[in-house]
Amino acid sequence: MIKRAIDFIKRPTSLHIIINTFGNYLNVFFTAFFALILVRILNPDQYGVLSVLLGIAYVLANILDFGTTATIYSYLPPLIEKKAANLYRFIKSTFFYQTVFSALIIFLLFVFFPSLDKIFFKTGAPSWELYLTTFSVLFLIWQNFVLNILYAAKKYIKANLYLNLANIIKTLVVFFLIATKNVTIGSIIFTFGILGPIIFFLLLFVEKKDLVFVLVKSGVAREEFRMSFTLTYFISSQFFNLGTRMDLFLLSYFRSKAEVGYYGLAQKIILTIMTTVISITQVLSPHFSKIKTKKEVIHQFKSGFFYMLIPTSLFFILFILPDQIFYLFFTSKFAETATITHWLALAYLILPMSNLINLFLLYTRKKPVYSLYANIGFFLTLVGLCLILIPQKGAFGAIYAVAAGFFINFIIYLFSLKKELQQI
Repeated sequence: MIKRAIDFIKRPTSLHIIINTFGNYLNVFFTAFFALILVRILNPDQYGVLSVLLGIAYVLANILDFGTTATIYSYLPPLIEKKAANLYRFIKSTFFYQTVFSALIIFLLFVFFPSLDKIFFKTGAPSWELYLTTFSVLFLIWQNFVLNILYAAKKYIKANLYLNLANIIKTLVVFFLIATKNVTIGSIIFTFGILGPIIFFLLLFVEKKDLVFVLVKSGVAREEFRMSFTLTYFISSQFFNLGTRMDLFLLSYFRSKAEVGYYGLAQKIILTIMTTVISITQVLSPHFSKIKTKKEVIHQFKSGFFYMLIPTSLFFILFILPDQIFYLFFTSKFAETATITHWLALAYLILPMSNLINLFLLYTRKKPVYSLYANIGFFLTLVGLCLILIPQKGAFGAIYAVAAGFFINFIIYLFSLKKELQQI
C-alpha cells in the first residue's frame, strides 16, 4: 500500500499537480492574508462594498474569457508538441479576438455602471471607484489569458512564481498604504486589479521578451479562434461564473451591507479552496484530451477521483472547523462569517467531482454542450431559489440555493456521462 502511494506521488501528473497546487495555495495564503488585513481596517459595510466591486471585476474577467480557456487547453498542447508553424498565430489570434470582444463589453459597463449600481448593486460607491473597477477587468482578463498559456505549456513553476512574486509586491504596497493611511476601497481595487497584473506582465516580459516580439510579428487569423467550440463553452462558463456570484449580488440587493460583508468573506474563503480544483483540472485537462478507449477513461477517472479528493476533503474540514479559528483570524466582529462558511462549504462539497466529469465531456468527447446544459440548470436553480429564499432567510437562503444548484448540476453531468460512455 505504501509503495503504491509513493509510486502514485512520483507520477509526472502528481508532481505537476503538487507544484501547481502549492503555487495556488501560496496564492490562497496571500488572498487570506489580504482579507485578514482588510477586515481589521475596514468596517463590515466597507468590506461589503469592496466584496461586491471585486466580485464584479473577477466575475467579468471570467465571463469575458469567452471560452478561450477551453480552446487553449484543447488546441495549444498539440501545437506545442508538434512545434506547429501556426503556434504563435494561434496565440495571437485568440488573444486579439478575446481582447476586442472584451473591450466592447467593458466599454458598455463603463457607460452604464453608475446606473446599474443605483438600480441593482446599491453599493453607493463613488463613480471613480466604479470606473476603476471597470478598468481593472481588462488587466485581469489579460493576466488570466497569459496564465492559461503557461499552464497549457506545462510551465507550472514559472506561472506560479510570477503570480506570487506579484503577490509579494502587492503586499508591500498594501503595507505602504497602511503606513501612509491611504487604505481606501479605491486604492485596494487599484492594487489588486491593475497594479498586480502589471507587475505579473513585467516579470514575464523580462524573461520572455524575445517571444513577445515574435508574437507581435505574427499574423491574426479568424479561424484560429475556433468559434464554434469557443462560443458554446463561453456561454456555458458565463452561466457558471455568474451563478457562483449571483448569491452575493442578490444578497446585496435584498439585505444589509453588513450581512453582505459576512457572506462576502465566507464566499472568499470558499473560492480560495476552489483554486485547488482549478489547479488540478489545469493539469488533468491535457490527459483527458488524449483519451481514445473506455479503458483509458476508467484509468483517468480513477486517478482524477483521488486528486479531486483533495479539495473535497478541504471543504469538509472547513465544515467541521471550530468557530474559534475564524475568530482568531477575522476577529469577533465577523462572528457570523464562521457559521455561514461552515454551511457554504458543505454546499460546495459535490463540486470537485462535477468538474471531473466535465473534463471528460469537454476534452475527451469534445462536447461543451453538456457543460452548457449543466450550468444552465445550476444557474436557474440558484437564482430562482435565491429570489425566493434570501428575502426570508438571508444568507442561509443563499446557501440553500447554492446547494440545490450544485446538486442539479451534478445530476445533469451524471446523465451526460452515462450517455457518452455508451458511445465509446
